[in-house]
Amino acid sequence: MDYLLDLLLIPMQVIIVIYTIYYFVLAVVGMWRQRVHKNYTPKNSFAVVICAHNEEVVVGELVKNLRSLDYPDELYDIFVVADNCTDNTVKVAGEAGALVHERFNQEEVGKGYAMGWMFERVEQKQRKYDAYLVFDADNLVHPQFLLEMNDHLEKGESVIQGYLNSKNPTDSWVAGTFSIAFWMVNHMWHLAKYRLGLSTALGGTGMCIRTSIIRDYGWECNSLTEDMEFSMKLLTHGIRTCWAHDAIVYDEKVTTMMASCKQRLRWAQGQFLCAERYIPKLFTIGVKTGNIMILDGIFQVSQPYFLLLSTVYLVLSYINGYYPIYTNILYQIMPVTVWTIIGVGQYLFPLIVLLKIKVPPKIWFYYLLYPLFVYSWVPVNILGYFRRYNKVWSHTIHTRAVALEDVKLTRMGNMNKK
Repeated sequence: MDYLLDLLLIPMQVIIVIYTIYYFVLAVVGMWRQRVHKNYTPKNSFAVVICAHNEEVVVGELVKNLRSLDYPDELYDIFVVADNCTDNTVKVAGEAGALVHERFNQEEVGKGYAMGWMFERVEQKQRKYDAYLVFDADNLVHPQFLLEMNDHLEKGESVIQGYLNSKNPTDSWVAGTFSIAFWMVNHMWHLAKYRLGLSTALGGTGMCIRTSIIRDYGWECNSLTEDMEFSMKLLTHGIRTCWAHDAIVYDEKVTTMMASCKQRLRWAQGQFLCAERYIPKLFTIGVKTGNIMILDGIFQVSQPYFLLLSTVYLVLSYINGYYPIYTNILYQIMPVTVWTIIGVGQYLFPLIVLLKIKVPPKIWFYYLLYPLFVYSWVPVNILGYFRRYNKVWSHTIHTRAVALEDVKLTRMGNMNKK
């Protein structure tokens, strides 16, 4: 070693190479799908849970949407948790056809607490359901969502995440780039991991969980990212989170950079804390059992740390170009040709995804601004790391309702063709 910093930077470069190859392989795998047989015979019963805090503007459209799904009415009920609401959420949701439960608790605040509270109330009912479905109040759901989840349950899967789509991708450049990010993750992460037999992670909405899973393992996930926390909790027990590529939920993306940063800061805080809790557990259990799927969970939960590490390395590499402070071994680990292929791939794969899903023309302009969105994660992640122990929940405010007929189902549905 020629420099003192080599003690730090050489291991750092090895980690960067490992993650780079990992992401590239997933991206390649996520570019296509296998043809699968689907069982659309309705069989499973669902308790649909919607967590709503002052959502009078949007919750009514979601409940109406859910009431008209292509699934027998007698096989699902819609429950709305009106969590610490001070507006007309209860009235709007009730009039739309939901079974509304009011919850008031100023100490245990947040979606995780509301979900756990509702799970307990549903469990106490005389009627027993096969699975829970969880949505955010601003969502809209594809008519065949329940049929798709029923199919996955019939395949023996127990924890399933649906396709996270966007209902307002052209509202602003922030909503557009946010939508692009979700589309990339859907294909180049969720679908790829599912195809490889690995476990992905729940995404907060569009989630399907067998009721037996909640009974056997409990909920008790109350961090700012309760979805990731629950996924990692189950993974330590060897339970896989699966992916339903055709079960589409349309999520409202924020339209301003300030709102985007505030929302992502909450995610970063929760993910850092989740990583701190679960990386040691996943490593210990994975090594002890030899379970690759559990060890792979480390890649899932450590992504915010990798972003910090790569940011530090990028800054040091610029310094190293003018004043050598460490030994660059990246091209010794992998030849220039391989790095070139990966570099081309990181621009080519997103284009393939956008072409496959037939996005509106406006999205191609937003794609030019996509790097700004990606780099904005850096300050958000840094602040999230230092605020990871702050558990104060920040509510995303929704200001307009969008009906299902306003969402271009045909265009969005095309993304799921083989």
